[in-house]
Amino acid sequence: MTDEILVKRLGTVPYMEAWELQKELAEQRRKGEIPDVLLLLEHPPTYTRGRRFKPEELPMGVDWYEAQGIEVHDTDRGGLVTYHGPGQLVAYPILDLSQYDNDVHAYVRGLEQVIIDALAEAGVPAQTIDGLTGVWTEGDPPPTISPTPARKIASIGLHVSRGVTTHGLAINVSNDLQPFEWIVPCGIEGVAMTSIVKELKQTEDLGSFAEVLVSTYTRLFARQGRDIIVSP
Repeated sequence: MTDEILVKRLGTVPYMEAWELQKELAEQRRKGEIPDVLLLLEHPPTYTRGRRFKPEELPMGVDWYEAQGIEVHDTDRGGLVTYHGPGQLVAYPILDLSQYDNDVHAYVRGLEQVIIDALAEAGVPAQTIDGLTGVWTEGDPPPTISPTPARKIASIGLHVSRGVTTHGLAINVSNDLQPFEWIVPCGIEGVAMTSIVKELKQTEDLGSFAEVLVSTYTRLFARQGRDIIVSP
């Protein structure tokens, strides 16, 4: 086992281009040609539909969303529909799960803790909610009429093929939240979405938060990060 993980900062990358890159890196990882990789990037406005997607999650119809300038793509990750856009930090770990006892559920719990710790460092208290994947602000779980509802701030969706993971997590930093209101995000009716900027009521630099996320990830998973800067 190597403790090294390559951290690649890619800037803004179209969704399908990033997916193809993930598949190439995953195959290289299976062959042992590279260590684990952590891709950090943003996507142009895009809805992605997971393997359990249901048509009612995009109630306006694909043509309507595309007319708003938002791409719609099917994907092989777990989960339902979600939104990606500028100002949202997307992280795709391409890793060999054998180094984590081939326990995908434990690995997802680990990713949730990475997000919670990174958000705490940014000043946003967060939590997980039983039965719901992802990370939420403090508050009462949905559905609720509570005056203090938990709001979803980060999503997780993975795909595992021949022991190597693709896809990963998305954290709302400073992105426009309106596109979430046009769908049923992650299949949860009435869910309130939020971002670091909305919670703090002040600006937050995505690049600086990415540094926090990398530091938290490498600490919690006992990995040594090696930064590689790749131009978009």
